[in-house]
Amino acid sequence: MDGLGRRTRARPRGLNVDHRLAQGCGVALGRDCLSCETRPHSICAALPEGDLLDLHALSTSVRFGAREMLMVQGQPVASVYNITCGCARLYTLLPDGRRQIVGFALPGDFIGLSLAQTAGFSADAIGAVAACAFPRAGFSHFVDARQALLRRLHEQASHELSLAQEQLMLLGRRNAQERIVCFLLGLQQRFARIGRPSITVPLPMGRQDIADCLGLTIETVSRTLTRLSRERMILLVPDGVRLLHTERLAAIAAG
Repeated sequence: MDGLGRRTRARPRGLNVDHRLAQGCGVALGRDCLSCETRPHSICAALPEGDLLDLHALSTSVRFGAREMLMVQGQPVASVYNITCGCARLYTLLPDGRRQIVGFALPGDFIGLSLAQTAGFSADAIGAVAACAFPRAGFSHFVDARQALLRRLHEQASHELSLAQEQLMLLGRRNAQERIVCFLLGLQQRFARIGRPSITVPLPMGRQDIADCLGLTIETVSRTLTRLSRERMILLVPDGVRLLHTERLAAIAAG
């Protein structure tokens, strides 16, 4: 069981499902690293062809159903995951039992890279998730021998630190509307970085997840989105939000 009372499965290396489809993702699992659509947007882009083949030999294609755990806070981390499709929810449990979502992993994101032997947060799938799983020890040895990959990992660590600092400022110094607008614009930028630029921002996570990420209630999130829609700054669409007036939204985000 995880900290929310949900049943978990022990999957240290994941379920091998080569050449099948991750239901709801629409991408083939088991493809090699050279043909991976996520590679240009992940740290794997730093590797030449020969190293990609070696990396592929380490990997196992896995998929997770909705709410299935990738890792559990406080438990040993056996695998490193590169998300190739879908979205994973990253969260910690506070001493009083409340959940604080600390982020969302999108395609191209690696999770499980911490030097700690146990997970500092839990991660579960929002809908269907496909990933490449690497045994932690083998991946560590692979990275140590490749300076280009180490540099990309350092860049990613710096980016994640920047996101963490932005999250602290978001929670500490902004009102509800500013938090939600910053969240939407930030998500739009993240999708653009993985080759999906659009004024329509997918929202794979629910409003309760957004509330838990931004330190708000679900009622506040719903009221704020409705108000932004009424003021014609956004349009609520199935599974997402269309940003109609990015200049006004950017001004709100700037405070």
